[in-house]
Amino acid sequence: MATVLKETCAVERSVRERAPPLLTDLYQFTMAYAYWRAGRHEQPAVFELFFRDNPFGGAFSLFAGLGDCLLFLRNFRFNNEDVEYLRSVLPAGTDPDFFTYLKGLDSSAVSISAVAEGSVVFARVPLMEVSGPLAVVQLLETSLLCLVNYASLVCTNAARFRLAAGPKCRLLEMGLRRAQGPDGGLTASRYTHIGGFDLTSNTLAGRLFGIPVAGTMAHSYVTSFSSLEEVWPQALVPCGGGDPIDLVCPVKVWLGRVCHLLGVKPCQVREGELAAFLSYAMAYPRNFLPVIDSYSVSSSGLLCFCAVALALCELKYQPLGVRLDSGDLCRQSVEVRHAFKECSKHFSVPAFETFIIVGTNSVSEQSLVELGTRESEIDVVGVGTHLVTCTSQPSLGCVYKLVEVRGRPSMKLSEELEKSTLPGRKAVYRLLDTEGHPQMDLICLLEEPAPKAGVALNCYPLGVDKAALSITPAKVTNLRCDVFSRGEVMIPLCSASESRRCVQNSLNTLYPQHKRLQEPQPYAVAVSGRLRSLVSDMRRGNSNFLVSN
Repeated sequence: MATVLKETCAVERSVRERAPPLLTDLYQFTMAYAYWRAGRHEQPAVFELFFRDNPFGGAFSLFAGLGDCLLFLRNFRFNNEDVEYLRSVLPAGTDPDFFTYLKGLDSSAVSISAVAEGSVVFARVPLMEVSGPLAVVQLLETSLLCLVNYASLVCTNAARFRLAAGPKCRLLEMGLRRAQGPDGGLTASRYTHIGGFDLTSNTLAGRLFGIPVAGTMAHSYVTSFSSLEEVWPQALVPCGGGDPIDLVCPVKVWLGRVCHLLGVKPCQVREGELAAFLSYAMAYPRNFLPVIDSYSVSSSGLLCFCAVALALCELKYQPLGVRLDSGDLCRQSVEVRHAFKECSKHFSVPAFETFIIVGTNSVSEQSLVELGTRESEIDVVGVGTHLVTCTSQPSLGCVYKLVEVRGRPSMKLSEELEKSTLPGRKAVYRLLDTEGHPQMDLICLLEEPAPKAGVALNCYPLGVDKAALSITPAKVTNLRCDVFSRGEVMIPLCSASESRRCVQNSLNTLYPQHKRLQEPQPYAVAVSGRLRSLVSDMRRGNSNFLVSN
């Protein structure tokens, strides 16, 4: 509990600093002023947040960022500096009383219902319903979208990488240097962990979110050495204590024996690489895991590692393994594992059987799929660029649309049918089969009775103009619950590890055909007959509605 509370405080401080109320588009303030000027700012209104298409060509997404949204709302208020800045950028004719109104704004009249953080979700399903005074809930639009869009996208991307890698391979997120700024890097580290990654290289994310951190050395460390004369100190105290032992001579001896065993001429070994490994081992004898491809894996890096590792083992230390960062990772990993087994057998050092092999080399989702189809000995895969930048789809495209104002349904029409919205306040249900797998998400009007388990119902799949579909669910769950009211968060805020478990549990309920990375079977989302009739009526102009392109 103390750990969760500490993380929540750290996240709230982070949200407060990087997502203040001014983190929005200027037109939100001009619209709020126009509402206020017309006396409409207090009218009750309802917005919905959703996305139109599942990302990455898949059949599912993951909902993330809810906790950040709730913390943002809890701290939503404008200070004097905020208001004075707005006074300087809004048109000169803006009524001064509007700025007094802004100073008194908070989220005390806002209510939110939402899907649970970490849940599997699908296109067109309303993930959040935001209700409250029209001007206030309008001002929230950009901020909420900013907090949900990337978090959900990168969390989904991470889940796909996890599916591609399989359950046994450990995944290390190492994308900070390639992320879109420091906030993008922190957000990526947190939500890729929630999506299924085990480790991060981002030390600040480790401190803030409790994510296990990992990392060893870069190529620059290796190439900074040129000879064994640069190794200092040269002696190491054995693991069990005692007098320091000079390691340079034993390492040279071990190098000769390893070269003979593996059939490599010692003259091919880079002395600078050997020096770098030896120096690093002196600093971290219990955490020795160097990168071995700065020059040549087979004729230098692997041999240097084995020589230093054997010397450490003599002193009862336990090295960790190696990292490969270029070339054919699968082939190299097989060669490395073979060398480890040979050393273990010929030198009677069982520790070599436990060494891990880390692979990092611009790894993509497809790279991970290939790892599963080829012979490979990689235990941990580090992923950076393709994970945090979501290179195959840079945006989820969440939108925030008005569905009710003054108690009357509102609808956006468009020449592009997929950009039209569903009017009215709604409830969202997940219909499960007898095995507990989701069959369909059903969107109904809020006032409709909930579907019942074992009772057949008629509904209409979204995106197709077909006759009613009949379905009899074995179980029905209400996807959304109240999460914010009267300025207070109404649910326990989850830690990253708790949200991570929610993701895995939610993904485990899906049928395999919905989780396929390529050509998945689409998941059904449908609307009730009453909601379909309301849409038809509003399209024909039989009700008040908003028309927009």
